[in-house]
Amino acid sequence: MPIDEDVTGEELDKDVKQELMSLPKTLAGDVARNLVMVARLLDEEPERAYGYAKVALRLASRVPSVREAAGFAAYGVEKYAEALAEFRAARRMTGLQHLWPVMADCERGLGRPERALAMAGEPEVRKLDKAGQVEMRLVAAGARRDMGQADAAVVTLQSPELASNSVQPWTARLRYAYADALLAVGREDEAREWFAKALESDQQGTTDASDRLAELDGVEFIDALDEEEGEEDDGSSVSGRGE
Repeated sequence: MPIDEDVTGEELDKDVKQELMSLPKTLAGDVARNLVMVARLLDEEPERAYGYAKVALRLASRVPSVREAAGFAAYGVEKYAEALAEFRAARRMTGLQHLWPVMADCERGLGRPERALAMAGEPEVRKLDKAGQVEMRLVAAGARRDMGQADAAVVTLQSPELASNSVQPWTARLRYAYADALLAVGREDEAREWFAKALESDQQGTTDASDRLAELDGVEFIDALDEEEGEEDDGSSVSGRGE
């Protein structure tokens, strides 16, 4: 697969480059450039990212970062069984627990929310950093909703992190999930309050909290392009009647 001309492989984190040093230099460079392409395309073009991940995996399947990247690429195209296998392989290689929440979310994707919920109670969760623990809480709440336990999902999200006024990278997503869970159980006023808090903390625009707020307030957005097209249609029909 073609690599963008500006990609050198040096864009990778130093830890990943360190892992690739176990490979012959030319091979390491090829793998590095494919991993950069995965990272570059993962959010906007997941199918292409998946293709580059498969190339990297074929070249260096014994490198933990490659297995992890392959897992995220498979996860991005909803190949949850494949993603879970790759995440498990990466975890076996490193002994690290940071992939535990996304592994649990793969179980949800495979229609096994009860397994995801069980993972939320395992000792591995205590080894996660704060961001990982919040992510695990989000997955557990999602599993509760998958199982039809909407009220339990609300309770699952109630935590010191939710109550904190400090803004962290995960704050907007946690507040948004809580608002959505409140709305699911009919607590609309509280939901509106938390969507507003999510929007306030969403500095990167990772949620659609503003749209959800507008929806609750009964605001309807009109696409400007559609409106312009409508005006052009009206003009042509008037002209036709004049003739």
